[in-house]
Amino acid sequence: MTATLVLLDHDRGLLSETALQAVAFARSLGQGVDAVLIGGDAEPIAATLGPYGVDRVHLIVHEHLSDFAPEAWGDALAQLVAISGAKVAVTTGTDRGNEVLAHLGAILDQPMVANVTTAEPGEPWRLSRIRWGGSLFEHVELEAPFRLMTVAPHSWESPQQAESTEPVIERFEPTLDETASRTRVVDRVTLNAGVTLATAPVVVSGGRGVGSADGFAPLEELAAMLGGVVGCSRVVTNNGWRPHTDQVGQTGTRIAPDLYIACGISGAIQHWVGAMASKKILAINTDPEANMMSKADYAVVGDLHEVVPALIEALR
Repeated sequence: MTATLVLLDHDRGLLSETALQAVAFARSLGQGVDAVLIGGDAEPIAATLGPYGVDRVHLIVHEHLSDFAPEAWGDALAQLVAISGAKVAVTTGTDRGNEVLAHLGAILDQPMVANVTTAEPGEPWRLSRIRWGGSLFEHVELEAPFRLMTVAPHSWESPQQAESTEPVIERFEPTLDETASRTRVVDRVTLNAGVTLATAPVVVSGGRGVGSADGFAPLEELAAMLGGVVGCSRVVTNNGWRPHTDQVGQTGTRIAPDLYIACGISGAIQHWVGAMASKKILAINTDPEANMMSKADYAVVGDLHEVVPALIEALR
């Protein structure tokens, strides 16, 4: 039985937050799991993957793969597919993962199914995936000689580490010319240091109910006490109260904190798409019928301008 190839996204040798979630998904297919790492700086990661159920690691190295380059990554992956005999390739459905597998699909002339949550191998394969920004689930059948899928972020937990094992590590150098890396990362600018909206364990968000830019001061204080960051809804950025980088939602940042505190947010579907991976949700709203209140694990019916200061005082 051929193994499933799992492309693990990394940034200069640091695995992305959702990379190992694709390994958990691949293991559910009942085949072996071969990880794929691209770039020489990923080599230290290779030996650490055995405890997660990875049998083999393909380390793809080339002078044009010194940093993220979607065309070159797709081309290199296509060459690995040709020699490996694999029939399935997956990665996490991030912007980078979807872009690379789209390139791979174009090279192989095969369909790519994005944001898959479950897959049942067979003839044909039966898949479930997230569509329309998270507003619906779609059940589809996939008939193709090679299956390309990206896994919806946070739809799977990263696999637990088992007994330490050493995966087989194989180096592969593809044939690439300079045009393959015409689109690539050449520099980075650090906008925020420390915890970010996407990685924070606690996010305290405000919506229209906050009332003004100055109204976010208590939310800032609460977030700081909990070691978190402040987010907001789209209406807040539209009103100019917070920058777009603080927006949680389909057109903002998708988050997965341990705790999400939604203050004065109605919970429109576009916002829910960005927040639905939160482990626990506390909603504070004067409207008990608000969508966010019905989806929350804990709900407080009340004025956030009274409730948030009370929370701060209780925490003190």
